[in-house]
Amino acid sequence: MIPLFVLLISFAVLRAAGFLGVTALDNVSLPLRIALCLMFLLTASAHWGKGRPDLIRMVPSAFPHAGLLVTITGILEIAGAIGLLVPATARLAALCLAVLLLALFPANMRAARERLTILGRPAPGLLLRGLIQAVFLAALVLVAVQPR
Repeated sequence: MIPLFVLLISFAVLRAAGFLGVTALDNVSLPLRIALCLMFLLTASAHWGKGRPDLIRMVPSAFPHAGLLVTITGILEIAGAIGLLVPATARLAALCLAVLLLALFPANMRAARERLTILGRPAPGLLLRGLIQAVFLAALVLVAVQPR
């Protein structure tokens, strides 16, 4: 839930700054790209912090080397977050992050079904997690289709 709040609140604050006269933020594209960047940097931080063991537990058993996969996905999230900030790579970064979210969804499904915890809190249920994922995907698609 925290990544969703980071996305929504940072987007709202950045858009408000645009309405208040910060010309660069007086649009949807840049505030959304920055908000997504912040959200993905937050989620990536869990790949090496206290949440790492929880993320490793979420990896479906069909995938070997869960720790390595968690590290790789964290690196991809950071690379995508940075790519969102560069106008020339924002569209590709958004598309790649959308694919990454889809690829990671089985781990979220496992966490929901097995009632795993993340940082001591229960993982969101499957319906809620699916809705949150849909918001993230919609934001990424919006970035990908924005005219340059």
